[in-house]
Amino acid sequence: MTPIVSLVGRPNVGKSTLFNRMTRSRDAIVADMPGLTRDRHYGMLRMADRPVIVVDTGGFEPVVDTGIVHQMARQTRQAIAESDLVVFLVDLRTGLSPQDLHIAAELRKTGKPILLAVNKAEGRHGHPALAEFHELGLGEPFSISAAHGDSVPDLLDRILQALPSEPSEGIPETEAASEVAAETAPDPGAETTKPREHSLRLAIAGRPNVGKSTLVNALVGEERVIAFDMPGTTRDAIEVPFERDGRKFILIDTAGLRRKGKVFEAVEKFSVIKTLQAIEQANVVVLLLDATEGVSDQDAHIASFAVEAGRALVLAANKWDAVDTYGRERLMVAIRQRLPFVSFAKFHSISARTGSGLNGLMKSVVAAHAAAYRKLPTPKLTRAIIEAVAQQQPPRSGPVRPKLRYAHQGGTNPPIIIIHGSALDRVPATYTRYLEGQLREKFDLTGTPLRVEYRSSTNPYARDD
Repeated sequence: MTPIVSLVGRPNVGKSTLFNRMTRSRDAIVADMPGLTRDRHYGMLRMADRPVIVVDTGGFEPVVDTGIVHQMARQTRQAIAESDLVVFLVDLRTGLSPQDLHIAAELRKTGKPILLAVNKAEGRHGHPALAEFHELGLGEPFSISAAHGDSVPDLLDRILQALPSEPSEGIPETEAASEVAAETAPDPGAETTKPREHSLRLAIAGRPNVGKSTLVNALVGEERVIAFDMPGTTRDAIEVPFERDGRKFILIDTAGLRRKGKVFEAVEKFSVIKTLQAIEQANVVVLLLDATEGVSDQDAHIASFAVEAGRALVLAANKWDAVDTYGRERLMVAIRQRLPFVSFAKFHSISARTGSGLNGLMKSVVAAHAAAYRKLPTPKLTRAIIEAVAQQQPPRSGPVRPKLRYAHQGGTNPPIIIIHGSALDRVPATYTRYLEGQLREKFDLTGTPLRVEYRSSTNPYARDD
């Protein structure tokens, strides 16, 4: 089992900066703003060829018992419970605070090994101000600068020394942590010639407050991310590995995308970038709609971005149990009118709160992923094109009628079909859509965009006058 190290501290002490430094990534959003991180964020660190899972947590305020801050504290407590070591981060610039004392008292109760790291100490190592942190009763304070990297390698050495040779018993490694380790650490006993099964990356995208985090928690079966009745609760793209019906997935809970004109804060702009990157890097995207609010322009923009990125797509209307028959009919009409360009995607009515419809949703996700990576043999593709032309020929363009001779596959995710012939630059878009429909039906390509490209042959004996 891979050891787990959690970074814990009050808001704005630099936990996410240290997380990025330790994992050599930019996975966690960093800004000079308290309370930016809210959910548990997992990453992988390698020290002396030993993999270690690092968990970034939100600002810990243990005495607050209501609101989203309380939900953040619950996430932090869960991270502490599954850890083999806790790095308690404090801030040298602001000094010792009453909140640090509350956190230290709670950490001592856990019985976990604790390292006390004093951040933002650039140029002030050995400063007399470090002495006040002895009051926490957690041993010798160790000064670092996460932003500049000062003494971070020494902190990593201390972490390696403090970690037990085997993970602590009693708290099993969580599914999320074990999957992070499985994704990043190779199995030394595995055969190198055997291809390793990759997890299906599934991004949950949509407008704010449509229930994305609630859906993630319902699929995983635990309160993995904060689901709170407030738009903008999720700010980062949180990856949650899990397994369902013997298949491995990585769920990506994304920040809600608002219209560009309503995005003002720099932090929210970073959240938008993270969400768009998550969509691009996913294998399948679930566009979550709010059945109580219908289809908005922003829903159409998100769907359009997913299609342009070539991602397989599944539509899901959440809160289906909260609308009556008339509302459901209006929603279906709105989907046909405002999202006609994703008619290839399966639609599911679900309730993330009750778990209704999730089995069918995940079956469509797996089917869409299979369609996106389907191999299409050249002989079968060519026969399908010939049959489509026999059923309906492309229209003439002046005295010339385009001729489609054969086709082959040019790529997957999304499937790319390259058709060869003559005068193919004159094939109208309507006929291309007809061919796409024929190919979808012939090869069961439901759930994935389809690209059709044309290659016109040239006459080598033609003269240039």
